[in-house]
Amino acid sequence: MAEMIEGWPNFCGEESTVEEATHRKGPFYLVESGIDFGSIQAAWGIALHMQQPLVPAGGSDLHTAEIISYLKYMMDNQGIGDNHNAEVFHQCYKRIGELVPELVGQGKQPRVMLDYSGCLFYGLPQMGLWDVIDALRGVTTPQYAKNVEWLACTWGHAVAPSTPVQDFRLQVKAWQHHFGAIFGWDALARVKGFSPAEMALPNHPDVAYEYVKTLRDCGLEWLLVQEHSVELPSNGHHPEQPYMPHRLVAKNSKGEEASIIALIKTQGSDTKLVAQMQPFYEAKSKGRETLAGKSIPPYVMQIGDGENGGVMMNEFPGMFRAAMSEATGSQSPAMNGTEYLEQVYNAGFTDADFPVCQPVWTKLLFEHFKPGDDLDKAIEACKKVDGRFNMEGGSWTNNISWTQGYENVLGPMEKASALFAEKTKGVPTSDIRYRKALFHLLCSQTSCYRYWGQGIFTDYGAEICRRAIDILNYDF
Repeated sequence: MAEMIEGWPNFCGEESTVEEATHRKGPFYLVESGIDFGSIQAAWGIALHMQQPLVPAGGSDLHTAEIISYLKYMMDNQGIGDNHNAEVFHQCYKRIGELVPELVGQGKQPRVMLDYSGCLFYGLPQMGLWDVIDALRGVTTPQYAKNVEWLACTWGHAVAPSTPVQDFRLQVKAWQHHFGAIFGWDALARVKGFSPAEMALPNHPDVAYEYVKTLRDCGLEWLLVQEHSVELPSNGHHPEQPYMPHRLVAKNSKGEEASIIALIKTQGSDTKLVAQMQPFYEAKSKGRETLAGKSIPPYVMQIGDGENGGVMMNEFPGMFRAAMSEATGSQSPAMNGTEYLEQVYNAGFTDADFPVCQPVWTKLLFEHFKPGDDLDKAIEACKKVDGRFNMEGGSWTNNISWTQGYENVLGPMEKASALFAEKTKGVPTSDIRYRKALFHLLCSQTSCYRYWGQGIFTDYGAEICRRAIDILNYDF
């Protein structure tokens, strides 16, 4: 498979092949796991999230500049801010391809989960950084399958609560397609977990339902959630056993339900938790728990940016080597998410044994709403009951809104979304016009255009929306 087609990412056109690969059934890791699940005390895992937005910065004029990876902008402008870290970032993107074979060669049992956005998959080859792709290909093979697990994500690093639901589905499918084009369909078949951009979980009932349904329809079996973004249906409190698998249930305004397994990430977002292997040291202090009357080892996991911050850039390799070496053969081994869940099922547990959780504020909302009621009125009633109530969803931090104050980006983004749905109806997904329009649509929804507040990044987002709208108006 070609990673690029006529200069655009190969992320559409082979949907039936993607469908077949993503719906293959496992287990994929159980036989090779090598973990005596019945005797260990606890398990732990880390995930590395990698992302660089695509920005119209390949030239001095915003309206005509080439869309390039922000990593290239950093490399071309190293005298600005922290751009001198560009080459370090480059090394961070490929070092798992070096660290894992090294540790396996020493007889160790390293584990790591990887989440690379489609923007980055596109940007690295565009810059000629094939060394990164080659290094990652080296560990995306059956030989290292149990050591390196890939997590699906949105191609354009789109935040689910503020992404049109039909486009969220396009985002996930585009990532799966692009990943398969780079690493092969067998590797794609093993991708069963989902890593949300900004750890964002929708809590509007209709958006949350479509979110979960999309993940299941795309063949995904579990996702990561932030501890404070979910609640228990019984009391509205956060999970009482956060180190257990949960069953996330989303109910829409019609009363329909969709569910998926959730592995819970505790604490906030801090790269030091991953870089210094905090989950390992926490797992060492834990013992087996009881779930549905049976003994089970808890699972401690964290995800963090794989390149940002001095600790991650400089201390991670040494800490990774030390922790993986010490954990090998111990009572607290490292395990990847799907590997852990396959062991859980093999031990006799079923989905019905897992505690149920739901997006935050669901309990309060459905105390004031039943199917057939006016949902907007119910939402307003809930705001009067509790001033903290909102339908923006939860993410790794509640300090950032992905909607408030961003009308200059969200308005054009929604216009581009509606136009894409209208203009591409009946157009083959293999058509180069479709590929070009999809590229701009998915790019326009990147969270980075809002994460940094008003300024050049919102300008980037608005400009990409403008280009998407122009393409849809004049090419179709």
